[in-house]
Amino acid sequence: SMAAPSAPRPPRPRKEPQPLVIPRSAAEEQRIRLERLMRNPEKTVPIPEKLNEWAPRPPPEFVRDVMGSSAGAGSGEFHVYRHLRRREYQRQDFMDAMAEKQRLDEEFQKKLERNKMIAEEQTAKRRRKRQKLKEKKLQAKKNKLEQKKQEKEPDQSQEQGSSEDDEEDSKEEEEKEDDAEEPSFVMGR
Repeated sequence: SMAAPSAPRPPRPRKEPQPLVIPRSAAEEQRIRLERLMRNPEKTVPIPEKLNEWAPRPPPEFVRDVMGSSAGAGSGEFHVYRHLRRREYQRQDFMDAMAEKQRLDEEFQKKLERNKMIAEEQTAKRRRKRQKLKEKKLQAKKNKLEQKKQEKEPDQSQEQGSSEDDEEDSKEEEEKEDDAEEPSFVMGR
């Protein structure tokens, strides 16, 4: 079964041919590229993916035509051998380098963990210290109020007491603002 003939396409708008410009410097080349990009702002810009790191080709599974070093080895055999040997050394060096990189990465991660633990311990220690101070102040305040209540006689006016309480509250609010926990980072351990 044939599809119904579609309507004829409208002709594409002809692009006027761009003159060939040979850039004389890197700056000029960049300028030309930017102009080309800005000619059509709606067009998406291709952003290249991050290239994978270089890795050597794997060792050959089967090496053919291996000539001995004795009779029958032609003049080109040494060069074939030399290339194989160079490639193998390069592959081994690469493997060693990767192992070293992995070891250093693991060490770095351990160091980060250790620093994080130390920082958290110090933060906790400081938090406990702040809590103790806060409790001490509250206790001292309670004791002071108790003493004042005992010293005061019930027939005195309540106005003085209320103004003192307001002062205490404002002091407490100031202390709360100071209590903001500061992160502590331990470097160079």
